[in-house]
Amino acid sequence: MSIGKDYLETAIRRLKYYKDLGDKTFVQLNEWDFHYQPNDESNSIATIIQHMTGNMLSRWTNFLTEDGEKEWRKRDEEFEIHQYTKQELIELWEKGWTCFLGTVSALKKKDLKKTITIRQEELTVIDAINRQLAHYPYHIGQIIFLAKIIKNKSWQNLSIPKGNSQAYNQSAEVKDPAKKY
Repeated sequence: MSIGKDYLETAIRRLKYYKDLGDKTFVQLNEWDFHYQPNDESNSIATIIQHMTGNMLSRWTNFLTEDGEKEWRKRDEEFEIHQYTKQELIELWEKGWTCFLGTVSALKKKDLKKTITIRQEELTVIDAINRQLAHYPYHIGQIIFLAKIIKNKSWQNLSIPKGNSQAYNQSAEVKDPAKKY
């Protein structure tokens, strides 16, 4: 396997992992939860979804041939309250991810060293992907943090719950006997 192909496969696998964390968070939320805003300077989960979708559609539509900051994008509107329903927000989320993952999945090894532009800044395709590997998990972390505040004791952990690391590690050893040696 080539480094380019390995890079694309691991990047896609990581991106899907973070999308899945968002998906699993949304299942735990009701309609109102998406619009909870801790204070005026904070974004709600709905606002973060709106922003991520706008970013994904702008950056990844005609990715190799147009600047990633499209003229049709209205970034400031992404941070306005729109009162979308839970279903509409999930549809926005899916639309953005479909565009993004579809574009990245269609890339070939030869595309990785190409130069693209985002806001007239030249980046290699690898750098553009890495930029999103930092940007999107940052926002997904915000979504999860807000959801944990909202759900409090009813939050269903998405990883190893506090105080359960040793039990988790022991169960992983049982699943993989090779780890014992």
